[in-house]
This record gives sequence, structure tokens and C-alpha cells, in this order.
Amino acid sequence: MKKVLLLFIVFHFSFSTAGAQKQWTLRECCEYAVSHNLKIKQQDNLRRQRELQLSTAKNSRLPDLSGSVGESFSFGRGLTMDNTYTNRSTSSTSFSIGTSVPLFTGFQIPNNIKLNQLNLEAATQDLEKAKNDIRMQVAQAYVQILYDMEIADVAVRQVEIDSMQVARLQAFLENGKASGAELSQQKATHAQSMLTATQAQNNLQLSILALTQLLELPTPEGFSIVRPNVPSNLTIPINPNQIYQESLLFKPEVKAEQLRLDASEKSIKIAQAALYPTLSLSGGLQTNYYKTGGMPSESFSSQLKNNFSQYIGLNLNIPIFNRFSTRNNIRSARIDRENQQLQLDNVKKNLYKEIQQVYYNAVAAQAKYESCEVARQSSEDAFTLTQAKYENGKANITEFNEAKNRFLKAESDLVQARYEYLYQTSLLDFYRGKQLSF
Repeated sequence: MKKVLLLFIVFHFSFSTAGAQKQWTLRECCEYAVSHNLKIKQQDNLRRQRELQLSTAKNSRLPDLSGSVGESFSFGRGLTMDNTYTNRSTSSTSFSIGTSVPLFTGFQIPNNIKLNQLNLEAATQDLEKAKNDIRMQVAQAYVQILYDMEIADVAVRQVEIDSMQVARLQAFLENGKASGAELSQQKATHAQSMLTATQAQNNLQLSILALTQLLELPTPEGFSIVRPNVPSNLTIPINPNQIYQESLLFKPEVKAEQLRLDASEKSIKIAQAALYPTLSLSGGLQTNYYKTGGMPSESFSSQLKNNFSQYIGLNLNIPIFNRFSTRNNIRSARIDRENQQLQLDNVKKNLYKEIQQVYYNAVAAQAKYESCEVARQSSEDAFTLTQAKYENGKANITEFNEAKNRFLKAESDLVQARYEYLYQTSLLDFYRGKQLSF
């Protein structure tokens, strides 16, 4: 029995200290996850697309440049190079290059640039929100590992207690002071404790696997975390209303929706730009080569030189009536702005609900932790007393197991309350702009 216990304890500590050369803190886990998470990389690609859209909007101020080459054939009566008509086949080759630059577009271009700038800033905030989401997921998985580690330790202590009782009864049996039935009953209890410890180790391994998958690590082998020290002074930071007011200043989801609301204002102005006339400047170069079948013509190079011309012009386009399309586009843009205002209000409302929930969870965790400390101390005292009675033959094994189970449950409840408090208070600090760390 001692060999079995020794092997189990060695397995437990070898698993717990595997990869001790690298123990991850919560901050390190968060930073690594942010750098390697695939969803964050996808969100960053969306932000880069917004950068390209902004570049396109800015470049719309520049003049364009295009060239063309054309070849045409006509048969029958047609115009010759002498400006007369004849029934002959005619071919024409033309070359041109032209440019145009917008001078006034009803302020559409500057508003479109500002719109894309706001969209880029909103995408940047979306990226930061994605990073915050993965940080919170990592923190939750990290706390789960801590909890499972403590539960596994409690289970090992339970095995140790039962193993010592088996050894004690074995010695008593050899001396005629205990019956075989008592020893068998204690061995059954010890076997159940071993099973509980094995299940606790499996749960710990699964929680480690969940965190390593969040970190995009290839394997959980050799992965371990740092156990933080839970402060003895349990205090809840300020009230939820104050936390909410602070979070409004920097929470990326709020900033993103506010930027989109500002962008919706620019969309209205872009739609209104269709009410204004537009003015553009254009210019170009062109030349032609003509050939009429059966008639002499100048050489290709001579014609290109003689037919060479230049042009420059202004084009003013005045909208008069477009079947109410512009009016409806403006109304649609205003409805989009109203929807975006509702979206912003909804995000703020959800943020306040989240903060309220975390705050009262922290308050409940604080009260639970304090109660569990008292319960643990009481159950430990009761177990110590019952154990002494059991070893002196004044309590039976049922009373001993009940006292032991109450004590171990009280330890488990204390562990859960401790890390629940640590997690919830860390979240409150995170809503206030601090980094997630224990």
C-alpha cells in the first residue's frame, strides 16, 4: 500500500511540475495568445483592408490617365481623308491619351476620405476588442487550471489520509486489535479516494489542454502555470457606476460604435453631394491615320504628324431630376445613422450589464470566501477531533469518513471561492483599463 501511495504521489508531482523550466504567468499567456490567435489575425486583415480603402479614397483627388488605340474599317460610301464621300473601303487608325481631374464634387471626396478614416479607426478598435476577448478567455481558462490544481492537491491529501489509516489498521490487525472487516472497509475508502484523485488529475489535464489550445500551442506537454498569491485583504473596488463611467472612456467596443456613428454622419453628406453640380477638368492628345482603298494617301508617319491635335476642356454637370434617387439615398443614410445610434446605446447598455454582473459576482465571491474560511477551520477542527477518536476506537469508520469528507469539501469550497474572488476582482480592474494579471 505504501508503494502504491508513493507511486501516486510521484505521478502527481511529476505532472504538476512538468516543464518547470517554463512556468507561464497570466500576462505571458495573454500576450502569447494575442500574438498567435488566428481570429485576431483575421481581424487584423480586416483592418488592413480598411487601410487600403482609405488610400483609395485619398487617391481619388489625383488626376487619372488613360490611353487608347483604335482600328476601324468601313465599306461602301464613306468619308475620305480629303473630306469627300466615295464608295470605297476605308481604314482608320487612331491614337489618343487623356486625363481628367475632379475640381468640385459637392464635397463628396473629402467626406469619403473622412468616412474611410473613421472606418479604419473603428476597425482598429474592433481589433483591440478581439484582443480583449481572447484575454478574458485566457484568464478564465487560467483560473480553471488553478482551481483544478487545488482540487487535485486536496484529492492527494485525501489519499494520504486514507493510506495512513489503512497502514494503521493493517498494523492493528496483525496485533489483533482490529478486525479484517474494518481493514477491508478502510481499503475500499482508500480505493475511492484514489479514483477521486485520478479524476481530479484528468480534469486538470483537460483544463491545461483548453488553455494551450487558446494559446495555439501544438501540445500541452510540459506546460505549467504560476500559482498566484491571493491577497489576504479582500476589498471590492468602488461601485459599478463609477467603473462604468471609467470604462466608457477607453473600451474599444464603445469607441468603435461611436466612430461608426460619426461615419454615418459622413455617409449622409456623401449622399447629399449628389445635389450639387460637379466640375472637372480634362485634356488630352490624339492623332489619326486614314487609308482609302484605291486612292493615294500620305505615309503613316506623315499622317500621324499632320493629324496630331491637343484638347483641354471643363465639364460642368448639373443634376436636375434623377427620379428621387438622391432624396431616397439621403433618407436611407439618415435611417442608417439612427440605427447606428441605437447600436451604440445597446453596446453601452450591455457593457453596464456586464460590469454590474462582475461587480456583484465579486461581492458574492468575497462573502463566500470569508464564510468558507470559517467553515474550513471548523471542519478541520472537527476532523482532527474525530480522527483522534477513530484512532482510539471511540468513533467508527463512518463517522471518520463523514468528518473527513466535510473537511475536504470545505477545502474545495474555499479554493473555489478564493479563485472566483481573484478572477472577478481582476475583471473589474480590467474594465477600468488595467491589464489582466494575478
